[in-house]
Amino acid sequence: MPRPVIGITAAIESARWTVWEDVETNISQRSYSAAVTDAGALPVLLPANEAGASAPDEVLDLLDGLILAGGADLDPAAYGAIAAPSTIGFRAERDRFELALARAALARDLPLLGICRGMQLLNVVRGGTLDQHLADLATHLHTPGRFADHEVGLEPGSLAAAAVGRERVSVRSHHHQGLARLGEGVVASGWADPGEVVEAIEVTGHPWALGILWHAEEERPSAVIAALAAAARPQGVAA
Repeated sequence: MPRPVIGITAAIESARWTVWEDVETNISQRSYSAAVTDAGALPVLLPANEAGASAPDEVLDLLDGLILAGGADLDPAAYGAIAAPSTIGFRAERDRFELALARAALARDLPLLGICRGMQLLNVVRGGTLDQHLADLATHLHTPGRFADHEVGLEPGSLAAAAVGRERVSVRSHHHQGLARLGEGVVASGWADPGEVVEAIEVTGHPWALGILWHAEEERPSAVIAALAAAARPQGVAA
């Protein structure tokens, strides 16, 4: 049987390789595509582009599920705020593309997973706001370029708990922002320990829309990405 196709949004960054320096690239850590492949699905990289931002359904017609991947900060203008000094690296083209994809995916009930920045964007697209710099970063970002390991508690009976397979999980994080006001229809279903930082959200009324602040793509195998792939399969089609 055909495998579900999972789109993975790409970051826009400057990179260099062999003789080339400072080339603007569409980039994605291979851990995303590897986790999707492990889950029995086909990964497709989605570079930000104006055509897709204007007509997101044309992109989503190709997919069975969507991952809004991590990356640089979201432009605070997207949630009516002014950028703090700590908010950097945002790219307008990527923001427009991913906000459009998220809105259209929710409208058509496409299985959707937001990871780190992707969870933040999912909240913003529903009218929520972000905390641009968490007061206590030790739990989430103790060293730039290295993942922090910590515990997350999940709401019993939630989509997050079902995806993970239990109500408490050890995770890998790398972020300095979190959620402030929750968006319309967004409910929190996971929290960091210690503290009250929201680590998982779900969209009510949607069959499978989950946001997580940790990097599930770094787990091999990834229970969360396997759950997304299962949700993306047509009913009655086995893995």
